[in-house]
Amino acid sequence: MAKAASQIEMPIGVVVRKTPGVTRWAKWNWRAIAVLPGAGPADWHEMRREGEAIEYHAATLPLTLWADETEAYMVNLSDGQPSIYLVLRDALDGERPMDAVLVTASPFEGQDYADTGEEIVEKIPMTDGLIAWVRDFALEHHNDEVFVKRRRDKKRIDLVEDGKGDARIRQESDVYRAPRRIVQ
Repeated sequence: MAKAASQIEMPIGVVVRKTPGVTRWAKWNWRAIAVLPGAGPADWHEMRREGEAIEYHAATLPLTLWADETEAYMVNLSDGQPSIYLVLRDALDGERPMDAVLVTASPFEGQDYADTGEEIVEKIPMTDGLIAWVRDFALEHHNDEVFVKRRRDKKRIDLVEDGKGDARIRQESDVYRAPRRIVQ
């Protein structure tokens, strides 16, 4: 019996829609709307235009599933709408509107990127085939961790006043007093 790979990878294309902003502070609104499993390379290729709204095949990134992350994938699959999380970052070179940094099926990793506030994290619904691919991998590698309640040891701690005061002080009258340095 062959051992299953601890990680698998699939190229995922992401479709981003650009629409006019609704406030004077945001000129454009960027929203990820679809994934393209198995897509070829792309770099902000215009796919469709409807008035001022433009849809781009923004990038194709590898979606890597790790055997250690199956709990996160199971949480994602149990959600009402399993999703892929896309991380977008402002482009520094000015050649493209944004840089697509990462796609992940882990809601925990997506949350980690959202917590920084430096990136935009978009939740994109998975296709049925992608759901099956993630589910099959997660079921093959997932091991439930059994909860073990910690038990206290039987040592009685009420019998001895351990650690009370400073051991360098020999008198019983003031156990909390700090030792004084004797000046000669």
